[in-house]
Amino acid sequence: MEALSRLVAGYHDLMDNKSDQRVKDWFLMSSPFPTLAICLTYVFIVKVLGPKLMENRKPFELKQVLIWYNLFQVIFSCWLFYESIVSGWFTTYSFRCQPVDYSNTPETLRTVNGCWWYYFSKFTEFFDTFFFVMRKKFDHVSKLHVIHHGIMPMSVWFGVKFTPGGHSTFFGMLNTFVHIVMYSYYLLAALGPQVQKYLWWKKYLTALQMVQFVLVFIHAFQLLFIDCDYPRAFVWWIGMHAVLFYYLFSDFYKQAYLRKSKKAKSMMKVEDEPVKYETKEMKLPLLNGFSNGSALGDVRQRMAGAVASQ
Repeated sequence: MEALSRLVAGYHDLMDNKSDQRVKDWFLMSSPFPTLAICLTYVFIVKVLGPKLMENRKPFELKQVLIWYNLFQVIFSCWLFYESIVSGWFTTYSFRCQPVDYSNTPETLRTVNGCWWYYFSKFTEFFDTFFFVMRKKFDHVSKLHVIHHGIMPMSVWFGVKFTPGGHSTFFGMLNTFVHIVMYSYYLLAALGPQVQKYLWWKKYLTALQMVQFVLVFIHAFQLLFIDCDYPRAFVWWIGMHAVLFYYLFSDFYKQAYLRKSKKAKSMMKVEDEPVKYETKEMKLPLLNGFSNGSALGDVRQRMAGAVASQ
């Protein structure tokens, strides 16, 4: 009981005294448990409840909904990316070491506000999966997809609670840029077949996401080798998330593109072989005929018959 009491006291001390006091009364920021409950509910809906409800139903036709939803995400991501630039990236922030500013100036409060909205955006992205389920595209609800969307709100919550700004926001800045490109792709895809035929660059979108995680990994772990006033725990927290997501996305890339490409080439090779074999078989009698004179004699005979008939 004493150990449990110390654990509870330590938790309250961490949440009440060692977190950023500017966000303690903000929506969903007082405790991690509401966010955790929402994430677990999301997983339950997309893996259990949703497929069960759609089992005997026809897929929903959501073309117009998807167009407006993806347009909203593009605009939202553009705004979040703009806010990260205004906060200091590419202007006043250092890519080597950028401590968190815990002051209450209008500039820093704007940064904190942007961090909270980035956290909130992770909940809006749940609708990616909800729409897959409603359209009965269950193969799209992959391990990668569910883990990525299910983890992100919880991951970002800790960033907003303890380090809203500075070095932490590099990941958000990159991620919102990638999402501008990603949701633009989805928006174009939702417009229909007349546009989809031009969307040959989907695999490069996955590659862009992998590059993103490599950059986040390097940016985070560089602080292990330099002196910077930034919590070491969050260096590992951000860096290991980059490692996890890089592994998941690279595995998806191999399965979706590399193995599929090899399989397609292998099938083409198998389909070509009978054609080559048949061509060879058709040529052999003719060649043999000419070589032993029978085919040549037959040709001469036909020509003579034709002349005689004239």
